[in-house]
Amino acid sequence: MAADCAPPQDAPLPQDAPGNAVFVCRDLTYAYLDRFQALQGVSVDVLAGERLALLGANGCGKSTLLKVLDGLVYPTGGTFHAFGELVTEDNLEDEQFSMGFRSRVGFVFQNSDAQVFSPTVREEVAFGCLQMGMDRAQCAERVNDVLDMLGIADLGDRAPFQLSGGQKKRVAIASVLSMNPEVIIFDEPTAALDPRTQHWLVELMAELNAAGKTIIVATHDLAALEQMADRCIVFSEDHTIASTGTPAEVLDDRHLLSAVNLVHEHAHRHRKGQAVIEHSHLHPTAGGHHHP
Repeated sequence: MAADCAPPQDAPLPQDAPGNAVFVCRDLTYAYLDRFQALQGVSVDVLAGERLALLGANGCGKSTLLKVLDGLVYPTGGTFHAFGELVTEDNLEDEQFSMGFRSRVGFVFQNSDAQVFSPTVREEVAFGCLQMGMDRAQCAERVNDVLDMLGIADLGDRAPFQLSGGQKKRVAIASVLSMNPEVIIFDEPTAALDPRTQHWLVELMAELNAAGKTIIVATHDLAALEQMADRCIVFSEDHTIASTGTPAEVLDDRHLLSAVNLVHEHAHRHRKGQAVIEHSHLHPTAGGHHHP
């Protein structure tokens, strides 16, 4: 990280930050290897109890922002406050600060294989709460509750690598829920899942939000957007924010969706039940068609 663009180590919470914000980002920049830009001047507030979707084509920066919000990478410029406190690499090296932050934020990765690594499902789900210092009896009780809630109690003694993709996704979510975080971040949650598991996951996200959890999701799945989010932030391919709005407002803005490479310019939308279906009568492109 270059010294001349490093974020300040003592920046106060911005005066314009909403009182109910859990995350406050101002003018974030980030570049991989100090060369490949991923975020450019991004300012975002995440409000307690909301469902926020980050939309954009592959490579636009939405997954990088999720990693900043989870303390996995650190911005090269700008400031990131969580729960009223400035988050920096130095702060997260402090054990007390780190444990407080990581107990309140959970991250469900797009690829469950990158998240699930323990010998058995039960050990996987127990890992986080044990790392946070919970006693084993309390942790075991919480693990049982979470496995029951997600319908995978019968998998407790199985090795995660033996599971199907949908089962691994449930185990990854269980490992996060066992820590009872306030904020749950999902990166492309419906990618590579069968329709039944997609439906289950979207319903679970709604239930978690109804129970008071703040939900943040990065996605380009327009069909499920209105079921996953109440507010959207749309990234452009130049790694800036192009627009914000409700899912309905974003989905109705055909020019915006085409400009940020989420749909082909000749695509149109119609409703099928509660889902929004994007499709085109032309050949698919890499720009993000969504077919029934």
